Amino acid sequence: MLGGASLGPLAAAVVWPRGRGRDVAVCALQMYAYLASYKMPNDDPQAHAARVHIDYPIVLDRLLGAGKLPTTRFQLALHVDGSFTPTEQLLVWAHWVWFATPHLSLLYVRRRRPERFLRAAALTYAVFDLGAIIYWLAPTAPPWYAAERGRLGNSSDAQAVLVRRLMVEYGEGFWGERWPALYSVLGGNPLAAMPSLHFATSSMAAVLLSETDVVAGAVGIGYAGLLGFALVHLGEHYVVDLLGGTVLCAAVLAGAPLVRSPLKRVAEQIESARRNVLEIATD
Repeated sequence: MLGGASLGPLAAAVVWPRGRGRDVAVCALQMYAYLASYKMPNDDPQAHAARVHIDYPIVLDRLLGAGKLPTTRFQLALHVDGSFTPTEQLLVWAHWVWFATPHLSLLYVRRRRPERFLRAAALTYAVFDLGAIIYWLAPTAPPWYAAERGRLGNSSDAQAVLVRRLMVEYGEGFWGERWPALYSVLGGNPLAAMPSLHFATSSMAAVLLSETDVVAGAVGIGYAGLLGFALVHLGEHYVVDLLGGTVLCAAVLAGAPLVRSPLKRVAEQIESARRNVLEIATD
């Protein structure tokens, strides 16, 4: 499955001439391959759960939160009466908007600075793909999953068991009967928290937008900050997951110069293959 899916972007690059159509096709097929690899470990939920890491993020986040999980502190402060305030609704929508944010950022880069698009796309999707590999190797649980399994409550932080998955609670009320279908598309693997690809890809988008122009960069940085807070407050990620996402983003940026020459040779081979295919089709 993964072998076939990963050939999709390559095939599109071979048969399509350079231009907007090929850019869209390659990016879309890359994300299809990513989603397949992201969801596949959860095809066997029991086997997947048997491998999951639950406790180490709790220990690290309690250190960062001075003895209490930051998620717990935020939910107790903002979700007082069980209703969703306008601030919390904004945080939920910031989370939902993420599903389009990395790709819209690339569209903006392509429109404003087309000469930077190939680099921007390679950096963005490298973050996605490396994150998927980590999810296969070390599945890690988010706060809401740990809370459901009673792994957050102890004598020093008894209220941590109140951690809830607020995004789902709001989604069920807002979307009604349409929510299960939406969630089945956007979800698929509950044990993919470390590193946070939400934050890693948004951080990369902020970097790429900052390289494009100042205003777009400010919007990207502001959104990444808002999303980071939303992910922790809503119970989707620990703070340490965000730190892991930051490290992943920085590692991809630092490693880019090392793979530039090999990727350039691959691109040349793809163009050579495309010319050969065109000649065969013409003959």
